[in-house]
Parts: sequence; structure tokens; C-alpha cells
Amino acid sequence: MNNVPVLDTFKRPLRDLRISVTDRCNFRCPYCMPAEIFGDRYQFLPREDLLTFEEITRIVKIAAGLGVTKVRITGGEPLVRQNIEELVAMIAAVDGVSDLAMTTNAYLLSGYAEKLKNAGLKRITVSLDSLEDEIFQKMNGRGFSTARVLDGIRAAKEAGLQPIKINAVVQKGVNDETLVGLAEWCRDNGHTPRFIEYMDVGTLNDWKLEEVLTAEEIVQLIEERFPADPVGPTYPGEVAKRYRYRDGNGEFGIISSVSQPFCGDCTRMRLSPEGKSVTCLFAETGTDLRDSLRDGSTDDEIKKAIIGIWGSRKDRYSEQRSEETVKRKKVEMYHIGG
Repeated sequence: MNNVPVLDTFKRPLRDLRISVTDRCNFRCPYCMPAEIFGDRYQFLPREDLLTFEEITRIVKIAAGLGVTKVRITGGEPLVRQNIEELVAMIAAVDGVSDLAMTTNAYLLSGYAEKLKNAGLKRITVSLDSLEDEIFQKMNGRGFSTARVLDGIRAAKEAGLQPIKINAVVQKGVNDETLVGLAEWCRDNGHTPRFIEYMDVGTLNDWKLEEVLTAEEIVQLIEERFPADPVGPTYPGEVAKRYRYRDGNGEFGIISSVSQPFCGDCTRMRLSPEGKSVTCLFAETGTDLRDSLRDGSTDDEIKKAIIGIWGSRKDRYSEQRSEETVKRKKVEMYHIGG
């Protein structure tokens, strides 16, 4: 495939596509989908509003022709989307996609890991904010223990979905005292933890700056136990800043959107469950592509639309964050993935 790179207004290329396949989730993490808002009567998107697997794959093919090589399937929780392994197989067959990954809470993963691997998924990222059950139960909002999540991680490792990355959102006064233990567990099991500063994604999580444990503070906590040195990115636009342990036993990463913004290297476009193209995690809204997918538009017409969306992109929210922008209405994290 002859990829034709497309650049935004800051000359950032389109390289990554993150696909949210559902707005539903079996967890109710307070920083993403707080239970007091997303209760039993909450109206999620009806099935007919969701992009079909065929529509998603069509977007992936068009995006690959514009230079996208990395695709990540997210949610909500992607494993609650029925027959998700079929979508994985369809995307894995797209020419130009060299890296196909999924972010999941792993609660259902033990029943899917082998099917996902056989379908063509290459690797898994698991959201796991703490190994301590009491804290984990509080942070997932459902009272679920870590047992099934750890079973899912083991199943992924056995299936060959590696390397496995473990994402932990760090909130001061909530789970910050458990992150060193999580780092140690990852070292012992060959996984790579990535500690994420608590971010003001969306407007429903009651975000407060004073609850952010900064990247510098996180690194200091870990290095007191496991000395490490910073290393360079593994690919252009990598979000996590990497640190390799001096004893050679693995590494950890820090995603520091609040204290050390990385907008300048962002190459990600997100596709929402109902087919909106979203060019920033902190965007107010997205641009509809579903109508074009369903009204008979040609691939070239949709391609031109995506070029126009990305070509006019000016997003650099994290570099401009202020008290005013924090209050601004934004797309919710559960709707476009992390």
C-alpha cells in the first residue's frame, strides 16, 4: 500500500487510530464512569447507532491509506461488545496495519485471550489501578476483586499477547501508596506498568488538580525502591516516558498529560462508537463519519473528509490547560477510550 501521510496544522502526522467499539463498561471507575451518574437506568447508545464491524474496518482501511499503522481497540470495555474477536480478525487483515492492540479491564479476558490471539491481536494493555483488593474495589466502582483481572492477565500471557502493559491511574490519597507494590508485581511477572496522572478527561469525574500525583512524584516514589534511568521512546510520538531499572529487570512508564504535556508529538485520532472522529482526548466534540458510511459515499469521499478533519487539527489542550478549560464540556473518557 502506498501510504500518503496527512499532517495537521502543527505538522503532526496521522499514525494511530484508537477505536472505541462500545460506550458500555462492566466497571464504574469514578474517574471515568462514576456509578452515581451511570446507574442501571442510564441510556447507552442503542445497537443501531453503533458502527458495524464492516463500517469500522472500512474506516481502518481508509486510515491505513493515509499512514495509520497502529490501531488500538478500546471502549468503554471492548470485551462487552459481542463477537469482538471477529472485528479483530477483520482489522488484522488490513494491509498497512502493523500493530493491533487492545485496552481492557481484563475482567472477561480469560475467556477471550486465546480467541483474540488467534484472530490476530498482537498485544494487550490492562487497566489495573491497584493490586490491593479494598482499593481496587473502590476504584472499579463495582466491588470486584482483582482475582478475575489477574486470571485474565495470566491467560493473555499464556496466549502470547505480549508485551503486556498495565495502566494505573494514580490519584493522590486514593491509590498512590500502592503503586510501588504494583511496580514490584509487574517486575516479578514480566509486565510493564504505566502510571497515568489523574486527568481532567470529560466533565463528570469531579477532577481536582490537588488530587494529581505528578510524574516527578511518581518517579521519585518508585526510584526509592527500584533505581531507574530515563530512556528514549521506542517509536515517534510514544506517550509514556520510559524508565529502565538499573538492575536490568524491566522498565516502567509515566503518562504525564497534566504536569508534562506531550501534545507536540500526538499522532492519534479516535473513533467513537457511533462513528465520530475525535482528534483529541480532551475535545469538546467530534466530526460525524457514520452518515458518510451509510449514505453511499465513496471511499475517496470519506478519505477526503478525514484529510480535512486532520488537516485542520489544532488541538493542544494539555499545553493550554487552565481553570477555564478544565470547566469546559469535553467528550467523556468512556466514550472514546484512554
